[in-house]
Amino acid sequence: MGGFEGHLFPGLSLFFYGLYHARLVSRALICNTPVQYPPRSPWSKGRWARLQQIYYVGLMKILSACILVAQEVHSVHGKLVLISKIYHQRNFLYRKQWQHLTIYTTYFLSGCADIISQNLLPQRCSAMEQGAQVLGIFVFLPLMLSHMQDVEGVELQAHVLLTQASFFLMLVVTAELWAPNMPQIWMMKAFFYMMLGSWLIQIAFMLYKPISGYKWMDDDKNDIMFVTTSFCWHVILTAILMLWIHGFSFVWYRYIR
Repeated sequence: MGGFEGHLFPGLSLFFYGLYHARLVSRALICNTPVQYPPRSPWSKGRWARLQQIYYVGLMKILSACILVAQEVHSVHGKLVLISKIYHQRNFLYRKQWQHLTIYTTYFLSGCADIISQNLLPQRCSAMEQGAQVLGIFVFLPLMLSHMQDVEGVELQAHVLLTQASFFLMLVVTAELWAPNMPQIWMMKAFFYMMLGSWLIQIAFMLYKPISGYKWMDDDKNDIMFVTTSFCWHVILTAILMLWIHGFSFVWYRYIR
């Protein structure tokens, strides 16, 4: 997640994944259905009937992970190696790139678990999907803590707030393992996924392409304080967006569909 694209693309992926969960939980609350996917009906006849009953969330995760990996590898100048061998020294090279690739690998594994559970097994195994999801968050959090060791100022404050949101998301997805069909937990999970995504997008513009055209100053306390204020605005706007999604879903499922 280095550079502008390295923050923007993961942010968009997490944000749209949160939007997807927000739609699911709104449908569950309005239609009084399970929070998870509804049970699949038997395969109907026809050439395209099977394709219509496939869940594509896992495929989108795998596609997103592949795009992120390609972007990360393309951003490396030279050969992507793990350890250098110079004058009998062993140096860990491209440490941040390897951390990013580790995160993308867990996202890829989560997509594989979704495909196996939702499309290949005779009965869906939600525990496997949720376990793969928890694995990704558990890997994401310590890597973000390691990321902050050589940054300071505005970038440090932005990543501290990102780590804080990641910690709460980890608590939510862990609780989901024991309460998989609680709308409250799914609502919080959708909220934190959108929060993480929108904040990563904000970090991309803040650090690499400031909208004002002026670079943020690490030695300016006003800039650092405004980063925290901006994060709080993201929290409020994400909550408003979830309310809007629920209101739109209410009109859609009650009066239109």
